[in-house]
Amino acid sequence: MTSDLNQEFYGIGVGPGASDLMTLRAVRIMNEVEVLIVPRPNPYAKSLAWRIASPNLKPREDQERCFLTFPMSKDPEVLLPHWQHAVKLITERIAEGKRVAFLTQGDPVVYSTFIYIYEMLLAERPTLRCEIVPAVTSLSAVPAACGQPLVDGQQSLAVIPATYGTEHLRSVLQSFDSIILMKVGSVVSKVRTILEELGLLNHAYFCERATAAEQRIVRDLRDIREDRCAYFSMIVVRKPDRSGILKTDENRGKTLELAELQS
Repeated sequence: MTSDLNQEFYGIGVGPGASDLMTLRAVRIMNEVEVLIVPRPNPYAKSLAWRIASPNLKPREDQERCFLTFPMSKDPEVLLPHWQHAVKLITERIAEGKRVAFLTQGDPVVYSTFIYIYEMLLAERPTLRCEIVPAVTSLSAVPAACGQPLVDGQQSLAVIPATYGTEHLRSVLQSFDSIILMKVGSVVSKVRTILEELGLLNHAYFCERATAAEQRIVRDLRDIREDRCAYFSMIVVRKPDRSGILKTDENRGKTLELAELQS
């Protein structure tokens, strides 16, 4: 079958953890390109993106699979050489007439290393033909796994990378109806303290490694005994005040009563 791919570079989101949550488009493109870029945190660690994607890959001797290291650091001096190496490799392969796909856990445009590679590539080659393949994100996978609605009616939503600190968390929690705290593993104790101070502890739940075999859900944050949890973990807060605003007054009253009982 002749491929219908017509781009040179692809950013492919592989989803939050379960291999069968990859999109049909992601699987098709991943299997058709000549080069796959697979990120990993260090040369000795397994790639989570690869673990998710590999069950959907067909055996191919002619496909180059490049495992590139992208350290889990916030220091630009540490990160930049690795980004530059990736851009150089991708540019070389494209110059050889090969199509290249960059695999990324979750979605390519949500707190992803792919964003930096993509912008650097376009800065060097403004005419580069690219396609970003979206994925199921943890923003929806976690509430779905927990069986909890995220926003409805006129509720507002904030998404925060908790790894960058909790300095502004109080103001965000007071300003939005639903709040997603991503990558919360290293600050889970601080977040729990703040939620308790604001009276929101009973409106929050925790999930790590959503949709994967190791998934863990904690509905009462008081039950989390450790100070550090898995890197890919999330706390979701949903205040009931404006939930069900599109319902009738009678039904909305029942919704608020239920929320109060649950708290």
